[in-house]
Amino acid sequence: MRKIFSFLAIALLVVGVPYSCAQDSASKDKPLTIETKKQKASYALGYNMGRQIKEMAEDLDMDIMLQGIKDSALGKTEQIPPQEMHKSLQEFYAEFSKRMQEKKRIQGEKNLAEGEAFLKDNAKKEGVKVTQSGLQYMVLKEGTGPKPKPSDRVKVHYRGSLIDGKEFDSSYKRGEPNIFPLQRMIRGWVEGIQLMNVGSKYRFFIPAKLAYGTRGQRDIAPNAVLIFEVELLNIEPPLDPHPPRKPPATSKPKTPPKEKKK
Repeated sequence: MRKIFSFLAIALLVVGVPYSCAQDSASKDKPLTIETKKQKASYALGYNMGRQIKEMAEDLDMDIMLQGIKDSALGKTEQIPPQEMHKSLQEFYAEFSKRMQEKKRIQGEKNLAEGEAFLKDNAKKEGVKVTQSGLQYMVLKEGTGPKPKPSDRVKVHYRGSLIDGKEFDSSYKRGEPNIFPLQRMIRGWVEGIQLMNVGSKYRFFIPAKLAYGTRGQRDIAPNAVLIFEVELLNIEPPLDPHPPRKPPATSKPKTPPKEKKK
């Protein structure tokens, strides 16, 4: 619990700087100046931290929060006794956690119903095949190379999206394919990639039970159906579990100094 409070305090401190600057800029109708390395790093760090406490923002009074940051940074005495601050943070986090769990539950139920309806309709479309597990796929291009085994490492280009079309990941956008140990991927990938020959391109429609289930993952909500367009480029050689060790560097013996001639 203490670690959570510490993280929250740091996050609020960092995000408070760009927020305060933005407020000042807005009042003067001037854009925020971000030019130097220090300014860019400050904004980037603040933005990333702010994204992590984004869902807390509606439960916080920004003006009072910023005053707390200012008081602490300037070494002023707390305006609330330390014990009361600790108690208020405990209560805040407990209420926030409860609200998030309920929100996640409702979102999960909604996604489950929408996902089932989507998969039911999608299974009727021309070219869509359904496996015994419920995985759906379309062959966009059939390759002629070998098929991978669960223990293989695969080199792929891929694009992942939700049923509403929102893209959450893409190796194409990063400009380079990825290499994955297949057995460490979600169940839908483990099953689906084994259907492919090297050189193939498939589109997979993965039920939540074969993806991230009720827990979700980052930008993927609970019970979300995932759509992946995958191009299998190669089956990579296995990594050597015992790579050869480099011999320790040896220092050259020092050459004794030459004696001076008398």
